[in-house]
Amino acid sequence: MTSPLTAVSASPERWTPRLWGTLLVLCAAMFLDALDVSMVGVALPSIGSELNLGTSTLQWVVSGYILGYGGLLLLGGRAADLLGRRRVFLIALAVFALASLLGGFVDSGPLLIASRFIKGLSAAFTAPAGLSIITTTFAEGPVRNRALTIYTTCAATGFSMGLVLSGLLTEVSWRLTMLLPAPIAVLALIAGVKLIPRSAREKNKGGYDVPGAITGTAAMLLLVFTVVEAPEAGWASARTLLSFLVAAVLLTAFIRIELRAASPLIRLGVLRSGPQLRAQLGAMTFFGGYVSFQFLATQYFQSLLGWSALQTALAFLPAGALVALSSTKVGSVIDRFGTPRVIAVGFVLLVASYVLFLRISLTPAYASVVLPSMILLGFACALVFPSLNIQATNGVHDDEQGMVSGLLNTSIQVGGAIFLAVVTAVVTASSHDEGTTTGTPPSPQAVLDSFRPGLIVVTSIAVAGLLITLTGLRTRRTQETVVVTKSAPQAAERESLAARD
Repeated sequence: MTSPLTAVSASPERWTPRLWGTLLVLCAAMFLDALDVSMVGVALPSIGSELNLGTSTLQWVVSGYILGYGGLLLLGGRAADLLGRRRVFLIALAVFALASLLGGFVDSGPLLIASRFIKGLSAAFTAPAGLSIITTTFAEGPVRNRALTIYTTCAATGFSMGLVLSGLLTEVSWRLTMLLPAPIAVLALIAGVKLIPRSAREKNKGGYDVPGAITGTAAMLLLVFTVVEAPEAGWASARTLLSFLVAAVLLTAFIRIELRAASPLIRLGVLRSGPQLRAQLGAMTFFGGYVSFQFLATQYFQSLLGWSALQTALAFLPAGALVALSSTKVGSVIDRFGTPRVIAVGFVLLVASYVLFLRISLTPAYASVVLPSMILLGFACALVFPSLNIQATNGVHDDEQGMVSGLLNTSIQVGGAIFLAVVTAVVTASSHDEGTTTGTPPSPQAVLDSFRPGLIVVTSIAVAGLLITLTGLRTRRTQETVVVTKSAPQAAERESLAARD
């Protein structure tokens, strides 16, 4: 199914006001997702102080969102295809607004964590639905590339602005960081009702894949939960190992169900495409490394250098500003050079940024270390993030755009959860070894030294992403966006007819 607006989006010059309005509504939802993730981190100390939450409980203010988001993305993507993208997007956006209000007025930790889980759950439906609305509304090629570049730029801008806004709002009350998304979501909802094109439900002759939905959702929820809890429970503990085993069993059952289902939650055939597989793995390494880097850099700025929350946010601002300022140019770069080349260059800049940051010391070196690292990071994000979205969605049939969008967002969230947990475990182990050796609390230099193994792991993650991307440069550019889709037989038939002619 193709959106009725697709016909008027044949060229960038012919975008109508309604088309722009639709894109802005979808961008607002993505902006809110990123804004919400970044704002809560800076507010955690104030939340813990007012609600009397310990560190283990406070962690779930962040992890609750990740659990709902990462665990239900696969279901959210397929629901958008089967139930109608507009319907799923608007309902989930309304739930997001209500959960934001709830989070701003709660007076207990469990209720706050519950509101965060609900927000993550709603984002698990708005993210793939929004992305699939774009990919079915804007024609594949330069037009879609431009739209996706603007869309992903809004995510990066929301993340950067969230850091700054949280520093300002937390000075007044942490509750403002929870409440701010609500009015924006309401305005986006009202505009979306008027602007987003209606989409009929896809034909689903094979019925609904209920067993796949149950096993897939359970597997993702348990996997994310286990990874989040592993640093606290212990990676080698019986509980962690058993949880991983059960998640593996559920994932195996899910794959077997999907291979046999008439209308699967995920058609595994899409992963036979090299570009699609590289996009998914690239998303995991890109976001996993970035989230881990941000965590370590924030700890370094605040714990060792003694910077305030606002100073820390401003340190990250150059990266976000570069992403926003370059948004109008990246689409044309991708059109000219193709996604694999652009992603490869972005990963090179990412590796360079992380390597440069390894030079940090107990003496602030903003001009020579921090600022250059953030500039490289900004250019890397501007190139990699939109290119991954474009590569993952190009060549995919309209009735599977929600599925692929959900899969991409799952790769992002699971990659973030897994790699952050690994990096945190490495840093914690290094710090523990130092304390055990000396028998005293670690010195500032020892804490800094414990950060370095974590930064090396972050750099290694980026290198892995680069190597994965380089494998795609050996293929011809005409093959770079080929994806195994339901339309493959028709394409083969057309080629056969052309050969006979």
